[in-house]
Amino acid sequence: MRVARVHPLWLAYVLHRVSGLALALFLPLHFWVLSLALTQPERLDAFLNFADQPLVKLAEFGLIFLLAVHIFGGLRLMAMEWLPWSAPQKTLAAGALGVAFVISGTFFLQVV
Repeated sequence: MRVARVHPLWLAYVLHRVSGLALALFLPLHFWVLSLALTQPERLDAFLNFADQPLVKLAEFGLIFLLAVHIFGGLRLMAMEWLPWSAPQKTLAAGALGVAFVISGTFFLQVV
């Protein structure tokens, strides 16, 4: 039974679930920060100064990575639902992870 849990597609499933949970937890914080622009602009300015720190930029990289992973994981699931099963799906899952890393890495290099 444990052998199945190290299968690349099972790991892709777990990464998709974890990324979805992390994004769902981030969303209320994001809306709160956006509301500061309307209700307390001085606090928004303070938050934006805080967000300029390198550690926050690294966290933004992680957020973009999770978003890209979740998008490509969803596309992988749709492919599994609608397309016939094929052996190269493991390669496509690994490729999706690689593309997600390239997208988030490109974002990270632009903000650093």
